Amino acid sequence: MNKRVILAVGAHPDDVEIGMGGSIAVHAENGDDVYICSLTRGELSSNGTIEQRQHEADQAGAILGITKRFQLNFFDRFLSREDQSYKDMISLIRDVEPDTVFAPFYEDRHPDHGACSRLVREAVFDAKIHKFPGISQPAHQTPSLFYYCINGVQIPDFYVDISRTQPKKEKALAAFQSQFVPKQDSIKTPLTDRYIESVRARDSLFGKEANTVFAEGFKRETPLVFSAVPKRSSQ
Repeated sequence: MNKRVILAVGAHPDDVEIGMGGSIAVHAENGDDVYICSLTRGELSSNGTIEQRQHEADQAGAILGITKRFQLNFFDRFLSREDQSYKDMISLIRDVEPDTVFAPFYEDRHPDHGACSRLVREAVFDAKIHKFPGISQPAHQTPSLFYYCINGVQIPDFYVDISRTQPKKEKALAAFQSQFVPKQDSIKTPLTDRYIESVRARDSLFGKEANTVFAEGFKRETPLVFSAVPKRSSQ
């Protein structure tokens, strides 16, 4: 069985863990190389410091068993293709050579999540252009680009069964104490109002749809293609 190389990108520390922490743990347990990349440090977050969020992200990554975490230097709420960090993202894709890249679903209440989604899509495309200026690494074509859900409930194109790794996902989310665990001096945000419970509820809903206990849902831009009709049905 060939080892997979997964690169999951989020706008902020905790985005990937919210949307696909269970799937990250599944691939890590399977022995795949799993990388998480945060575009910003969440500098403008209502709660927590940059240092706290970096430490929490490292803790969460260790819980999920990832191979390595990368931090780019986009500034929170200022995600732009003109930023030098955009070329850094292309370089990262070429260095890691993923077979699958994940990004936030582009329809989301937080503008940074949609901006991140669009930037990742463009970076995946530009990473395969041999003559793209200012980047020295050899071009790399990523076979698959999928989108995970952060806020809200979209209709997924496919599911990943995370029943066995849901406890790891929730433990990883709990590591982001500055964001999800309200304290006396915390500023009230959607994240401090039983957010982990809402993530669990969505994973349970997706699990019901997928005929299992917990699942994470993903979107894709191209249709799924099989060499023959799949044997297993979720009915």
